[in-house]
Amino acid sequence: MNLSRYHKPYFKLRAILSRTYSQPALLEQNEYTETPEYPPILDMSLKARKLREREMVYEKIKNVKTVEEKQIALNMPRYYGWQCVMLHEKKIPYNALPMVQSYTRSHFRTVEKLPDIYNDTNLTASEIVKEIKGHIEDAINFEIEGIEYNQEISNAHSEKSQEEDAQAKILVKQINRIIMNSLTDKVPHILSAQVDYDPRHEAFWFVGGVDVPLKVINWRKMNRLPKDRHEEPLDRPVQYLGNPFLTVRSHLPLRPIIPYSEADNPEFKVKRFTYRPETAGYTRDHRHGTNIPGYWPGDRDEFGLMSFHGRGHILDRNPSFGMDDNEEALHCQAMTSSFGWLLAQANYQGFTTYNDLTYPLVTQTVITNGQLWSFYVYQLNTITNHNDAIDVNTKHNICFGTKPLKLYESIENGKVKGLNEDVLKMLVQFYMNSPEEREHELKPFLGDDEQVVADIEDDNKRCWLENRYKYLVSNRPKHFLKPEVYMWEKIYKIYFQTRFFERKVRPFELGIDPYKRRLDEHLPPYIPKVLRPYPRHKKKFESTYYPDV
Repeated sequence: MNLSRYHKPYFKLRAILSRTYSQPALLEQNEYTETPEYPPILDMSLKARKLREREMVYEKIKNVKTVEEKQIALNMPRYYGWQCVMLHEKKIPYNALPMVQSYTRSHFRTVEKLPDIYNDTNLTASEIVKEIKGHIEDAINFEIEGIEYNQEISNAHSEKSQEEDAQAKILVKQINRIIMNSLTDKVPHILSAQVDYDPRHEAFWFVGGVDVPLKVINWRKMNRLPKDRHEEPLDRPVQYLGNPFLTVRSHLPLRPIIPYSEADNPEFKVKRFTYRPETAGYTRDHRHGTNIPGYWPGDRDEFGLMSFHGRGHILDRNPSFGMDDNEEALHCQAMTSSFGWLLAQANYQGFTTYNDLTYPLVTQTVITNGQLWSFYVYQLNTITNHNDAIDVNTKHNICFGTKPLKLYESIENGKVKGLNEDVLKMLVQFYMNSPEEREHELKPFLGDDEQVVADIEDDNKRCWLENRYKYLVSNRPKHFLKPEVYMWEKIYKIYFQTRFFERKVRPFELGIDPYKRRLDEHLPPYIPKVLRPYPRHKKKFESTYYPDV
C-alpha cells in the first residue's frame, strides 16, 4: 500500500529543510539603497484584481509578434466563438444612427463640398472631367439602357434591390476603368494601385458601457455578487460584415484630414448609446471574431484608398421611415463600412481592439446606384471602445459626408441628359488624393523579424499557424455540434427537477458553461506509432502553437 500520499506535509518539510543556498549570491546582494524602495500598494478588491488580470491579457496580445497570432489570441477565450452583435452593411434598422455612431465612436458632419485637403487638385480634376465626360456618358448609356443582364436573384433582398445593385456594380466597374486609364500618366500612385472586385470585408471589436441583459443580472444575483455589480456594464463583441462592389488600395496610407492631435477635440464627442442592441433592431450570432480587409496578411498594397458600395437596400425599407431616415441609413452604411475596413487594416498593422492606434488612417467611401452618388471621407483615430477604455479614451473618429447627388438627370433617345460635372469632379478628386509616406513607424506592435506567419522559419509552426488561422477566419462549424439544452431538460431537470435519480452527466448539471471553453482546450491530433520518430518516442500527440494569452 502506498502511504506516501498520507505523508505529503512531512516530505515537503524535509525538502525545504534540505534546501541549500549559495552563499556568494547572498553576499553580492546589496541590502541597502540610497533611497528607500517600497513595493507597490495594490488594491486587493475583486474589481481591481479582475482589472489587473485583463490588463495582463491586453499586454500579452500587444506583445504577440505576428498578425495571424494576434487574431488567434483575440479568439482564445471562446472555443465556439463569441455571441456577436451583427452589423451588416445592407441591413440597417430604423433610427440606427445613434447606435452606429456610438459603436464606432464616429462624429459625422454633413458637407456640401469635399474637405480643404482636396483643393490642391481642383484645376487638374476639372481638366480631366472635360476629357472623360464623353466616355462616361457612353458608359452610362450602354450599361443602363443598351444591355440587359441575367441576374441571379437570392432571398436576402427584394428583386428590385438586387437588380439595382447589379446594375450599379457594372457601371462602377466601367467608370473606374475610364478614370484610372486617364489618370495613369498623370498621378503616379494610380499606376501601382490594386483593384479588388467583390472583396470580403469583416471587422471585429468590443464595445463597452452597454446595459446588462436580464439573464446576466439574475445570474449575478444567483451567484451572490455584490449589489453594486449586478448592473455593471458588459463588453459586447461586435462583428461587421460588408461586401463592396470594388475597392482600390495602395502601398502607402492617405494623408490625414485633420491633425491627429485634434482627435480628442470635445467638438467630436459622440453621445453614448447604452441600450441593448436588440432594442435598435440588431441581431446576434455565434461566430469567431474576424478582421479581413479583402486580402491576406503580408500583401504589399495594404492601405485602402477608396471603396464603392451599393444602396439597393434603401428600396427594401418601409416607406413610413421617410426620406430623412433613408438618408441617415446611408450615413450609417458609410460609417460602418469605413470603420470596418480601416479597423481590419489596422489589425494587419498590429493594432487590435485592446491596443489602440498610434497614428490615424483615412479612407474614401462612395455609395451609389448609378445615378445617385454619396461621397464620404473617414478618418480613423481610435479603435478601443471596450469597458476599460470607454471612459478613459478621449479620441473620436470623424466622417465627412455629402447628401445623395445626381450624376445625370435622365437617359433619352440613347443620350445622357444633364450630366453633372461637379459630381464627376468629386469622384476624380477621390482618385487623385495621393497617399504619402509617414515619418513614424507603421507597425510598432509587430515583431522586427516576424510580422506575419510567412516570416516564421520553423516549418511545423508556420504551417500549423497558417492552417489554424485560415480555418478560424473561414468560420466553418466545429466537428461536433455546439452544446444545447433541450426543452425536455429545461422542464424536467432545470425548472422542476423531477429526474433527480438520473446520473448527472450534462454540462449544466455539472456546473460547466461549455461556451466558456477556450480555443486551445481540445485534444491535438494523435500520432500513430508507425509515424513517430525512430527508434522510440513517447510523444503521442502533435504539437500546437497557440499564443500564450
